[in-house]
Amino acid sequence: MTDDATRTRPGSDLGAPLVLPCGVVLKNRILKSAMSDSLGDGAGDPSEAQIALYRRWADGGAAVSIIGEVQGDPHALEKPGNLVVAADSDTELFARLTEAGTANGAGLWAQLGHAGALSYAPLGRPRGPSSLELDGLECAELLPKDIEQLPDFFANAAKQAKALGFTGVQVHAAHGFLLSQFLSPLFNRRSDRWGGSLGNRARLLIETIDAVRAAVGGAFPVAVKLNATDRIDGGFSEQEAAAVITMLDDTSADLIEISGGTYFPGARSSGGGRPGEPYFLDFARKVRELTRKPLAAVGGFKTYRQAAGAVEDGTLDLVGLARPLVVAPDLPEEWTTGAGTDPEFPHFVNPREGAVTAWYTLRLAALGGAPLPGFPIEASSGVPDANAALEAYDARDRARHEVWRARFG
Repeated sequence: MTDDATRTRPGSDLGAPLVLPCGVVLKNRILKSAMSDSLGDGAGDPSEAQIALYRRWADGGAAVSIIGEVQGDPHALEKPGNLVVAADSDTELFARLTEAGTANGAGLWAQLGHAGALSYAPLGRPRGPSSLELDGLECAELLPKDIEQLPDFFANAAKQAKALGFTGVQVHAAHGFLLSQFLSPLFNRRSDRWGGSLGNRARLLIETIDAVRAAVGGAFPVAVKLNATDRIDGGFSEQEAAAVITMLDDTSADLIEISGGTYFPGARSSGGGRPGEPYFLDFARKVRELTRKPLAAVGGFKTYRQAAGAVEDGTLDLVGLARPLVVAPDLPEEWTTGAGTDPEFPHFVNPREGAVTAWYTLRLAALGGAPLPGFPIEASSGVPDANAALEAYDARDRARHEVWRARFG
């Protein structure tokens, strides 16, 4: 089940263009995957550091950069550094962001988020498919009338994102956020038309893609990010993910990006796959023939050989990079011109839970020219201090609470 117009042929390289089903041409095969850069201004609009960061990635050669966790509902936020697309968004700041992010022929896509049960409790309303009272996770259950409105909610967010200058959107159905929660039997314990069978659990995702497409038109990229697995017993499995990819083949989605892992309590980290191989490459090989859609995968790509090989053998159409572009923002330019330089990653000593992610997130602020005052990216010993980063990261979020409330209540 392949379509030569949209599918990589064996022998293609990282510098080859890719035509998406909607007709948009990507200049190469490297995708800056979404991260929660947490560089909004605390009131849902872009900051100067965020504008500078996405200009740097555009100049660095990525075909597309995806901004993680762009919210349509300020009460379903992941963090108070998220962007919010709304009728009263600061159009001038967003115009500067999208102009910067689309320099050098790059695309800039908004990842349409809704944290659902994982909404940031100090400022949001945690609600998910089912009510849960677990250690580390509590949420209320969405009513049927609320669920029925969600496709239009995502469609409106997509329409706002397009109006603000983004050149595409990604529907976020991974990592345990709302659409991922509906897919997962651990989050979703409903017995109505939104729960039970996989077809019911996937209903909201399929209807959301249809609504988003209707809102943005046929020539605007609409991607989907999907877990290969939740990496927890009883969660969304590889077999179910493969079945959902088959369902997505009948939608108007332009790209499926494979990732994995969830924030459900007890889940393992998002690593996996064969030792020494990118995390979800083996899964991508298994599902390659299940869809005509272009495929991407993110997670564990550390070398030029890994990235180039995945495209050359036809497994992937795009290689998703996240942390590699934090330590080496010009990597796409090097890899697409055949330089083959591999990035060097930091090594951390006894990091607490969440500390490594915090270090990479604060490194993004530094890349944007706005490092946190007093935050040492490198400790005096020369070893990155991830635990100090976690403290600074949490303090920055707390400082944003009143700014967020002042705008959104």
